[in-house]
Amino acid sequence: MPLLDTALNAFVIMNGFWASPWLLIILAVGGAYLGNRAMDWIPFTRRIIERREADRG
Repeated sequence: MPLLDTALNAFVIMNGFWASPWLLIILAVGGAYLGNRAMDWIPFTRRIIERREADRG
């Protein structure tokens, strides 16, 4: 249970940060960027994207 207590404490502390719309916008932009980079980096998703582009063209 100490791990659960630590996790819950972290969520309570971070609750004040999540209330700020600027932080949420920064996190959303960062998440979108990292998701795009991961999609380009993972070979399986890259192949799916290449197939879609080949079907269009």
